[in-house]
Amino acid sequence: MYKNFAKPFLDFFAAFIGFILISPVFILVFLLLKIANRGDAFFIQERPGKNGKTFKIIKFKTMTDAKDCDGKLLPDAERLTKFGAFVRKTSLDEIPQLLNVLKGDMSLIGPRPLLTNYLHLYNDFQNRRHDIKPGITGWAQVNGRNAISWDKKFEYDVWYVDHCSFRLDVKILYKTILKVFKKEGINAGKNITMEPFQGQY
Repeated sequence: MYKNFAKPFLDFFAAFIGFILISPVFILVFLLLKIANRGDAFFIQERPGKNGKTFKIIKFKTMTDAKDCDGKLLPDAERLTKFGAFVRKTSLDEIPQLLNVLKGDMSLIGPRPLLTNYLHLYNDFQNRRHDIKPGITGWAQVNGRNAISWDKKFEYDVWYVDHCSFRLDVKILYKTILKVFKKEGINAGKNITMEPFQGQY
């Protein structure tokens, strides 16, 4: 009952109110990123949603498109601007995903949507993370985020699918707020982002 009816309604209502309240911050971050990036302030990319159906996720863009002499993008750490680093550490880059929630592509809470080129690498257990809508935050995010292994991330994601409830969502939301203030698990060790998922055979 909660997963199929109450959760979508609460998602839309909370995202609508949240976006209105945070709109001044949204506009300010947008303008400052336009300056820092010398271009686009939004990062838009296709991601798999519920049942693997793709949608376009919207995030604030924290890196430039700087390339080397061969035309290849420079490493993440070299493209991350100072303001972009601040936006990542404070999780402000996730704000535009409220628009994805309003569109019905995402939930506030659920497994994070990963890259589409990982889809063919999942085994049956890992693929169960797509049984519900992806979320802005989730059980894996409050239990390590980018600092945990892929195996653990999938374990947490599928556990959430099986135990989704209003009480659990409130707990995750509370823990997410604490994580944001403590700035925990943002990066994967010394890397800006997690190492690509290679699959398991």
